[in-house]
Amino acid sequence: MPSLPELMHRTFFRTLSLLSPGAQGTILRRYFEWRHRIPDPWKLATDSYEQHKYHTTLKHLPPRPYRRIIEVGCAEGVFTGALARAYPDAEITGVDVSARALERARARVPENGRVRFVQADILTHRPEPRFDLVFCSETLYYLGRHDRLRLASAQLSGLLVPDGVLVAVHPWPEATRLHGYLDAHGSLHRLGEQVYTAPPRPFAITIYGTKPG
Repeated sequence: MPSLPELMHRTFFRTLSLLSPGAQGTILRRYFEWRHRIPDPWKLATDSYEQHKYHTTLKHLPPRPYRRIIEVGCAEGVFTGALARAYPDAEITGVDVSARALERARARVPENGRVRFVQADILTHRPEPRFDLVFCSETLYYLGRHDRLRLASAQLSGLLVPDGVLVAVHPWPEATRLHGYLDAHGSLHRLGEQVYTAPPRPFAITIYGTKPG
């Protein structure tokens, strides 16, 4: 059960989604710029819970070659670096709304022709070409209400090539609601889910595929 501060946090972001997508995106960008006024505000690089989550996420990926990978909401690039090490032959793109976060991500994982970082909003970002593997972790609850989550699901699906893989990782049991929008999207089908219920913060890793071309 979320704590009172977490519930207030979620209510704030649901309220933001009553605005137009452009206005919502502007406020989210300013919020995350403010959060990243200090390095690594969520301790993603040092917290043992986060490291466990990254390790188990990679462990559950379908074993196949991935040529192009995108991480949506990459923050300061901690998981991007793990992806670069796990898939040394893949092109990897990290996307985030915060310029401050991306500046630190580039210092952590230098852009070298294989890894790059892009400042963009997932609700409007339309990169080409598309990707074999898409990650969306701890991001959807910032987008708020139903229409934005449906739009986000369509956007995430649109990032994938035929027979691509989408990995969504969010707190449990909140993931049931958030990932339900992905379940409802016609071009995605669920390949599997693993729920980790141990303290301090249960989470679910849900994996989707798109139909082969």
